[in-house]
Amino acid sequence: MKLKMIKSIKLIFFSLLLTSCLAVTAFAQSARLQLGQLDRLESIADQTVDVTVDQKVLNLAKIFIGKSKNPDQQKVKELIGEIEGIYVRHFKFEKAGQYSLADIEGIRAQLNGPGWSRMANVRSKRNKQNLDVYTMINGNKIGGLAVIAAEEKELTVVNIIGPIDLEKLMDLEGSFSIPNLELERIKDKAQKE
Repeated sequence: MKLKMIKSIKLIFFSLLLTSCLAVTAFAQSARLQLGQLDRLESIADQTVDVTVDQKVLNLAKIFIGKSKNPDQQKVKELIGEIEGIYVRHFKFEKAGQYSLADIEGIRAQLNGPGWSRMANVRSKRNKQNLDVYTMINGNKIGGLAVIAAEEKELTVVNIIGPIDLEKLMDLEGSFSIPNLELERIKDKAQKE
């Protein structure tokens, strides 16, 4: 009887452990946004950029960057240290109005899901620019970042998965094709709140 009880407790403990691992895995995967709804914009846009950098590519980049003595490349290596993926979709249109904010509502709906928090929301009527920055918090760390930058003739969506050091990201802003998203002001706003 005692042996049956011990086996039952072990089985329950193992089941709880397995369930916890699956829940953590599912939560970690939720930082990856589904960007497929933007595919229709490729035929409308004058220029498109689709960047997919997954874990394999990041590991390869770390190897090549690791051999460099260039301080900027070392900063990149530190930044991508634990990142699991970087996904960028950028569209440039010939005329204003060729896409609408409804085209990105599906992405915004994902960012309203569990774990995501809006870090910044900038609207400029004069420049007709909208910028949204979202973070996914895992414990005390940022586990994901999403940026939606919408202008009259341009739309950019960036999704970074994995731990992100915003200080290091700000150091690289404006170089290596990393857009200048004015993260310094966003960081200051977040600290004031």
